[in-house]
Amino acid sequence: MKTLTKKDFIEALRLRLGIDPRHADERIRPALQAFLDEIVEQLGQGNRIEFRDFGIFEVRQRAARTAQNPKTLQPVPVPARKSVKFKPGLLMKLRVAGDAKPSV
Repeated sequence: MKTLTKKDFIEALRLRLGIDPRHADERIRPALQAFLDEIVEQLGQGNRIEFRDFGIFEVRQRAARTAQNPKTLQPVPVPARKSVKFKPGLLMKLRVAGDAKPSV
């Protein structure tokens, strides 16, 4: 398993789109960053984002609870907080499971 950075992802997009390496950074990086920024902005406003076949991002409210410190075994209060949940779409589930062919 390999971890992809934004730089790796931009290179993969450059190859997929057939963009000259000299122009990839100026063409792909701003678009990718704007895309990511917009996702964060929309989630920050509490909106749900759905990309068919890819998946759904949504903000969930996690309830306050009492946890336990594993070292001291003492109860520790955990405050309520918001978190982002991602639910993969059908095509992603199939592709990760190896049941779907890659799209072009």
